[in-house]
Amino acid sequence: MKSNHKRWTLILVAVLLVVIGVALSLAPLASAVDQSKLMGTWKLLSFDGELQETGELNPILGKNPKGYLIFTPEGRAMTVFTAGDRKAPKTDEERAAAFTSMYAYSGLYRIEGDKMTWKLDVSWNEAWTVNELVRSLKLEGDRLKIISAWMPSTNPRFHLGKMVRAIITWERVK
Repeated sequence: MKSNHKRWTLILVAVLLVVIGVALSLAPLASAVDQSKLMGTWKLLSFDGELQETGELNPILGKNPKGYLIFTPEGRAMTVFTAGDRKAPKTDEERAAAFTSMYAYSGLYRIEGDKMTWKLDVSWNEAWTVNELVRSLKLEGDRLKIISAWMPSTNPRFHLGKMVRAIITWERVK
C-alpha cells in the first residue's frame, strides 16, 4: 500500500513539474505583441517623459498633444505628433520653436516579443534616420504604450542630462 501511495505521489509531482515547465515556456509568448493587432490607425493620448530617479512624469508636448500613428500590413509605420497648443509660426524664431514641439517619422518595423525595432527612412530629425530605434510595447486592448530605453535627457524643458525615458500612449481609432 505504501509503495503504491509513493508511486502516485511521484507521478503527481512529475505531472506537476511538466505542467509548470510548459507554463514557464509559454510565459514569454504571453507578453509578446501580435503584429496583426497593431494594424490600423492610433490616436495620441499622451507623450510623457519619466525621470528615472523619481518616477516623475512630465508631459513633453503639454497636456493635450495631437497626433496619429499608422501601422500597415507591409511592415511600415508612420507617425506625426505635436504639442496641442501650437500656433502658426510667423518668424524664423517661431519656426525653430515649432520644430521642437513636433515629431514625424516613418520606416519599416519588426516585432520581436514585446520589442519593436524601427528602421527609419524619413524623419523630421535626420539624426534619427541613421540608427534603428528599439522600443518596448505594451498592448492592452485598444491602448498601446511605446516606451523608449533609459537615456540622458537632451530636452532643456525636461531634466537636461538626467536619465529619462519616453512613454507614448496611443488609443486605437475605430
